[in-house]
Amino acid sequence: MGFMKWIFRFRQSYARWLAYKQNLKQINKVKYWFVDTVESIIVAGAMALVIRTYVLQTSIVPSGSMIPTLMINDRLFVNKFIYYFTDPERGDIVVFRSPMNDGKDYVKRCIGMPGDVLEVRHGVVYINNKELILPGINIQKDDSFFGPIFIPIGHYVMLGDNRSNSFDSRYWGFVKRDDVLGEALFTFWPFSRMRVLN
Repeated sequence: MGFMKWIFRFRQSYARWLAYKQNLKQINKVKYWFVDTVESIIVAGAMALVIRTYVLQTSIVPSGSMIPTLMINDRLFVNKFIYYFTDPERGDIVVFRSPMNDGKDYVKRCIGMPGDVLEVRHGVVYINNKELILPGINIQKDDSFFGPIFIPIGHYVMLGDNRSNSFDSRYWGFVKRDDVLGEALFTFWPFSRMRVLN
């Protein structure tokens, strides 16, 4: 009931505001133009803030850890909305807050899921003792060994596609679900590399 009252009051206030603007338009066109312009700027700014906070953001690739999928300084659009309704899936390219609390955002591929046992042997990832194959994804393997480790509930293992040059979960550990910001959708800059990501 409280929500419906709020909607009713908002509609009343908005109707009064529209009536005020209509009256102002008739008596002082310059003042009307100023009020209308300020209103447009405030509404556009509020919408941009909501979109930036909850729906879509841009991000920049800071390193070569995702080569050849992503190159250094590629610009991305990141879907923040999707992870309000679902969790990251294996193979997603994910943007997340740095686990080292340095104020940076990282871009890696989600490889290990909560409840998995993950191990890397000679650069090959094994999930629950089965080799992980991600069709259509170009992973630059190294010859590293890691694990086996059990991934706790609410945590993920994120690895770069360029394994020999990736500072990732093998070094700083798990990524908390709360630190996941969104899924990288596509690159938009430079134009020559604009494409949907997989």
